[in-house]
Amino acid sequence: MEAYSGFAQVYDLFMDDVPYKDWCAYIKSLLEEYGIRDGLALELGCGTGKMTRLLAEEGYDMIGIDSSAEMLEIAQQAEEGMGRILYLLQDMRSFELYGTVRAVVSVCDSLNYVLEEDGLAEVFRLVNNYLDPGGLFIFDLNTPYKYRELLGETTIAENREEGSFIWENYFDGESGINEYDLTLFLREDDGRYRKYEETHYQRAYGLSTIRRLLEEAGMEFVAAYDACSRSPVRSDSERIHVIAREHGKQEQA
Repeated sequence: MEAYSGFAQVYDLFMDDVPYKDWCAYIKSLLEEYGIRDGLALELGCGTGKMTRLLAEEGYDMIGIDSSAEMLEIAQQAEEGMGRILYLLQDMRSFELYGTVRAVVSVCDSLNYVLEEDGLAEVFRLVNNYLDPGGLFIFDLNTPYKYRELLGETTIAENREEGSFIWENYFDGESGINEYDLTLFLREDDGRYRKYEETHYQRAYGLSTIRRLLEEAGMEFVAAYDACSRSPVRSDSERIHVIAREHGKQEQA
């Protein structure tokens, strides 16, 4: 089953502990630090559009791209009648825009879903291509430490009135691939529960690999921080934020 086909219905419910507002404030502060206070911006892997909407509320003209039609349907429903955000059903490894944007962001470990180095390099190449001269790319990643030491071979379960899920996690340290099997029980309108099963795969990337792939794709590596901070990445960082900049285009005279 396609990732997020069933879980999309209750994604925001089960992800309500994600500090999206704090993440938005952090990303906005980074954008402003590099002089990007408004203009057109793109979110890759936008999901149900929570971060996309928050950035739109901060004054950015947002585009959201995701490969899950179910997630985008929910995002569009939340945006219905507002018309502020353009949502596109595309794979981030082959996305297309009509022009360039001032910034690209990606949160909630969306880039960890790209399992091959070549695929991630292609994402970076496309980002560089669609950024304005000197435009900024800000993204987060789960770290190898998190997959190895915190997720590993674990099982997570949660039960709520609207639905329940069981998350069975497996991490292969040699390949860097993290697999988690989701079993979902979602409450229907008639009170009965329907079972869904999904399998998700992510890959752990070390910072040195990320920097190399960015540079091979033509981008300029700017900085990497322990999540939502200005502190250096640590050996036990669970999530990191990376900042890269467009390289190769010339400013219009």
